[in-house]
Amino acid sequence: MPHPVAVPRELLDFIRQGARFFVAGHKEPDGDCVGSQLALSSALRRLGKQAFPCSAGPFKRPEILRYKDRFLTAARVEKKRRQDRGFDRAIILDCSSLCRAGDIAEAAAGAPLAVIDHHAAGQRREGPPDQAVYLDPDAPATAFMVLDVIEALGLALTSEEAELLLLGLCADTGFFRHTGQQGAETFMYAARMVRAGASPKRIYDLIHGGKSLGSRYLLGRQLGKTRSRFRGRLLVATEDYEDTQRFGMDGRDSDSLYQLLQTVAEVEAVVVIRQETPDACAVGFRSKDAVNVAKVAALFGGGGHKNAAGASLAGTIETVYPAIIAAFEEAFREAFKDARWTQMD
Repeated sequence: MPHPVAVPRELLDFIRQGARFFVAGHKEPDGDCVGSQLALSSALRRLGKQAFPCSAGPFKRPEILRYKDRFLTAARVEKKRRQDRGFDRAIILDCSSLCRAGDIAEAAAGAPLAVIDHHAAGQRREGPPDQAVYLDPDAPATAFMVLDVIEALGLALTSEEAELLLLGLCADTGFFRHTGQQGAETFMYAARMVRAGASPKRIYDLIHGGKSLGSRYLLGRQLGKTRSRFRGRLLVATEDYEDTQRFGMDGRDSDSLYQLLQTVAEVEAVVVIRQETPDACAVGFRSKDAVNVAKVAALFGGGGHKNAAGASLAGTIETVYPAIIAAFEEAFREAFKDARWTQMD
């Protein structure tokens, strides 16, 4: 990857001049979002600031459940606004717009805003005088950028901050599975976190350990329902509403499912469609390299990275499935410039 983008002076001034910070992330947070929010909030407090990490949730991923109670929900944010004097600064991490923050966003309305994000969907832009924007689409995780922010503020990482940031970095790199030959900087940043007290073993156990037997049963059912399209280049796994109700959130292990399917020979992309409610699906997209699944997700109002993205769609698996197949037909054509890749099974 290219050398990391320097932390903008505007962001450092924004932080130094504030006193009470609303620290938000996107709804349906992941490890990078949660780790970045909590680590930055900790650093702000060490600077003598007040910092309130806020999240609309839901905390679906097992590795972040332990942190749920450290975040203010919309109701708790509103209570704090009534009791106190509100916030004089807002920082949003791991996305570039407060509209992605869900029902907590209203609490920051009117406050000067800063953005720290590594998604390519974010655009470098000139903001108003009260806005500080730090975007680096080449960074492997927002946690990677938060480490630079903390050190640019003149602080050394605490062991807890290092652990939170390593969680974020490992979550977004698939524990470095997605790190290619240009990824030396990623390991250098990981080393800084480990030197500060983070444990890769603990993070691995947090992300991959502690699974229930039911989660293994669900994984088997998902694999059994996987369909192959485009001559094996695309695999689509589904989880129907009955399984969602039976196994619940604790039974999900998306990362293991993606890993297993991506090891299949010839596979270029993987899709997982979950019927979360009778009339809505959550869809996850992964690709090995060439296919830009962020573009596919964007067609359905979602987003993410080139090789990992997601979206929420109205409808059932039966209605969502053909729309996704049609989108991948164009994605394969764009990625490979060869009509053979778009031929159906």
